[in-house]
Amino acid sequence: MGPLASGLARIGGAMRETALVPLRHGAVDLHAKLEYANPNGSSKDRSAFWILKRAVERGDVTERTTVVESSSGNFALSMASFCRVLGIDFVPVIDPNCNASTEAYLRLTCDRVEKVTERDATGGYLATRLRRVAALRAELPAAFWPDQYGNADAVEAHYLLTGGELVRAFDRIDYAFIGAGTGGTIGGVSLRLKEAYPGVRVVAVDAEGSAIFGGAPKTRRIPGLGSSMVPPLIGKALIDEVLIVSEPDTVRGCHDLLREHGLYAGGSTGTVYSALTRYFADLPAGGAGPRPTAVFLCADRGTAYADTIYNPAWAATLLDPAPA
Repeated sequence: MGPLASGLARIGGAMRETALVPLRHGAVDLHAKLEYANPNGSSKDRSAFWILKRAVERGDVTERTTVVESSSGNFALSMASFCRVLGIDFVPVIDPNCNASTEAYLRLTCDRVEKVTERDATGGYLATRLRRVAALRAELPAAFWPDQYGNADAVEAHYLLTGGELVRAFDRIDYAFIGAGTGGTIGGVSLRLKEAYPGVRVVAVDAEGSAIFGGAPKTRRIPGLGSSMVPPLIGKALIDEVLIVSEPDTVRGCHDLLREHGLYAGGSTGTVYSALTRYFADLPAGGAGPRPTAVFLCADRGTAYADTIYNPAWAATLLDPAPA
C-alpha cells in the first residue's frame, strides 16, 4: 500500500459515525446529529475526505500534488489536516472573515497561506478568493482544486455517509433542517432522505445576505452558511422550503442551543437551530397523533467562534448595532 492509500485508510478509520442526540421540544421529537464530532470538528470532514479519496483513485492527486482551495472556515481546516496525513501540500485561500483560531491553525499546518483583502462587487470576498485560486493553479505545478462549490464528490460523500447514517438510525423522519452553503451537504443528505422517506420535508437554511436562493448579496461577518454566488451543487438538492436567518438571530441561536441543551456549536449550527425554532414556534404541543420526528445537523463546533459569537463584546455589535 502506497503512502496516499495508507493515509486515506488512516483518515477513513477516523471517520466514525456521529452521534444523534434527542433534544427537549414541546411539539416534535427533535434530534441533533453531532457532525462537529468529526475529527476536525465539522461536517466538512466528510466532503474533504471523499473528494481527496476520489481524486486519488482517479489519479488527479498524486504525491507531487499541491491542493489549492478557497475557504475561510471548516473546509480549509479539514483539507489542511488531511493533506498533512497524506504528505502533500495544501494552500488555503482565506479572507479577513476567517476566525482568528482558524487562521492560526492554518498557518501552523500549511507552509503557505494566501489571504485576500480586496472585497468583490458583492461586498464579500468569494470572487476575490476564487480569482486567487485560479492564479495559484496556473502558478503551481501539479495543482489540484477540490472545488467544494461544484464537485459532485461532495454530494456523494453526504449521500453515502451523513445521509446513510440518518437512514440507518430512523424508521421515519418528517422534517430535516440543513444549512445551505456550498450545497454538498444539503445535496447529498436530501437525496438520501427523499429516497428513504418520500414524505420528508427538507428545509434549507441560509444566512441573510446570501445569494444562494435569489437574495441580494451583502456583507456578512459570520463565516459558515451563505454564499455571494449560487453554487452549482445546490441544484442537486431536493428542497421543500427555504428559511433565511439574520446574523443577530444566528448569535441568539448559538447561545440558546448552549443554554438550553448544552451544545457548544458554531455559526452554521446556530443559524439552523434558530430557523427550526422559528419554524415550530406555532406548532401546538401534545397534538393528536404521533409527534413528528425532526432532525438537524450540528455542522460545526463553537471553539472557532469563541472570539466572535461567544464573545459578549463582539456579539453586542450585531445584537445592538450602533445607530447610523
